[in-house]
Amino acid sequence: MSGWIVSHIPPGLLLVVLIVVIAGGAMLLAAGVRRLFPALTRDEHNDVTKFTYSFIGFIYAFFIGFIVSSMWGQISTADANARAEGSAAVEMARDLGVFEKADADRIRQSLLDYENAAIAEWNSDRSARSPDADAALAKVSAAYHQVTATTDSQKALLSSSYANLDKVSQARTVRLLTAREDTGPPWPLWAVIFLTSAMVLGTVILYGVEKAGMHYPMVAIVGLIVATNLFLILELSHPFIGGISTSPDPLYEVVSILTTKQ
Repeated sequence: MSGWIVSHIPPGLLLVVLIVVIAGGAMLLAAGVRRLFPALTRDEHNDVTKFTYSFIGFIYAFFIGFIVSSMWGQISTADANARAEGSAAVEMARDLGVFEKADADRIRQSLLDYENAAIAEWNSDRSARSPDADAALAKVSAAYHQVTATTDSQKALLSSSYANLDKVSQARTVRLLTAREDTGPPWPLWAVIFLTSAMVLGTVILYGVEKAGMHYPMVAIVGLIVATNLFLILELSHPFIGGISTSPDPLYEVVSILTTKQ
């Protein structure tokens, strides 16, 4: 569900919707509570509410901070893996000049076909292994196996190219597994997120403020904070979807180098 939301709703619109729904809903609920329970606008219960809010607020801040930090780490790891996948292929492209022209052209074309297939795989179903990308990667390996290295430099770069090809294959596997498994918090964690968010908003709504002009802005501010926190969690839940997601730019860089050298 969170994947569909992030992939189909632009980040700016999603943030606005969350703010309107959560902050606006909290203000409407506060208005209803003040009308139905006018005794809550007095100060008798505020000492208890202050203690409750400070305790819940601390737990909420610590909990949300831990989740956001963990998910940002997942985004950073996915980004580093994507750069490793691209940089290894870039090294393969730059080493082609040492081989014979026929071998270099064959490897360049097979590597270009793979990068285009990997980009299509990235942009379609990010968690599914593409048969076209599998076939293209096998052709790259076959192209290197056809090389007959005669000089020491050719032998050295052929060996390093095989190593970089292994890095590309491993990074691609990690990318696919990450897209498949890193899908945000599991439902028990979502339940805790919603529960603590509701408790933070609830204590602010129940806090006794005699003047409505002072109470509503306080409720709106807390609602805004809760909305932005939920927005961050949603956007960070999927490393390859959304406005904060990892970009396939490293793969495009490889395509750019390969086409420039043609």
